[in-house]
Amino acid sequence: GIKSIGIVIVKRIFLKIFRLNLRICSKEGVSMSILPIFIPHAGCPHQCVFCNQKKISGQKLAAVAGAKEQLVRWRSWLRPSAANEAAFYGGSFTGLPLELQEELLTLTDALLAEGFIGSVRLSTRPDYIDEERLQLLQQHGVRLVELGVQSLDDRVLAAAERGHTAAQVAPAVALLKRFGFQVGLQLMVGMPEQSFASVQETVRKAISMHPDVARIYPLLVIKGTPLAADYAAGRFVPLTLEEAVTQAAWAYRELTEAGVNVIRIGLQPDEELCAPGNILAGPFHPAMGELVKSRVLRDKITPQLAKLTDCGAVTIYCPVRLESKLRGQKSCNLRYWEECFPSLELQIIQDKADEIKVCPHVNPSHR
Repeated sequence: GIKSIGIVIVKRIFLKIFRLNLRICSKEGVSMSILPIFIPHAGCPHQCVFCNQKKISGQKLAAVAGAKEQLVRWRSWLRPSAANEAAFYGGSFTGLPLELQEELLTLTDALLAEGFIGSVRLSTRPDYIDEERLQLLQQHGVRLVELGVQSLDDRVLAAAERGHTAAQVAPAVALLKRFGFQVGLQLMVGMPEQSFASVQETVRKAISMHPDVARIYPLLVIKGTPLAADYAAGRFVPLTLEEAVTQAAWAYRELTEAGVNVIRIGLQPDEELCAPGNILAGPFHPAMGELVKSRVLRDKITPQLAKLTDCGAVTIYCPVRLESKLRGQKSCNLRYWEECFPSLELQIIQDKADEIKVCPHVNPSHR
């Protein structure tokens, strides 16, 4: 189930984390590290139109042998901690034969027993969730299960050749919650036959399922995929970067305001995935998450400025941690506001407060 998105992110995100010795913070603010285990294409019943899994995951080893090799390599980067979490990426985990699932989970059982990790997460498809599978996951310390949902529009799912329907998602989420698992939903924008209205309806339906976390990914045209042929023939037109940012920003805002922790937006560059000629088209940006969060702030501040055009001057007080997002990449937000409200003199000042404040100041020249 995660051929589209969970896999797309895996190698670059977590390899980067380990090499830079970074930490991840959970929604509760607990510092944790992820120990990624790649099982490319394992458990996936077929290829979605937008997925070239080998290029995306950068892993070509057999599932168990590859997992063992990776564990040896990754362990050296982390100190034992109950906050650490092993994560299976690159395939539909619960689509594997039960005996293979158990063999893979036995590897993480050893880490749990040693106190090296405190939990396990994995990704799969919504149509590969049932009581027997979940009982197995319960027995092996799995905490979070992410579902490769992509869309909750059956027309979009059919066009992408996902092989499951939207109706299968809510029961899967409900069953996961009944078994006590945290739930993640992986969503996409820019899929074939997917309008912005379809994205919005998908997000609303996703929120109604009360997931714990979510990921948002813009679709890219990758070499070697069925979608690449459609793109070459002019049958598919990907979103522009502007369109992708607009749609992802709407989704991010709605999910966040509903209490869903959005743990990833967009892709990061990978030496293999982003080698010349691999990404043929689409709204790729190495800082997609920053662009999206910056757009959310722009959309929040713009209506406030629109009400203050007669003031002549406005100061935006901003926490240090949000200043770069507020200004936007290369000060694009500031330029946008200056173009929209030429009568306003705008300045952004760092502030110790936790929130952004927009304060009008009467400019004598405008009296």
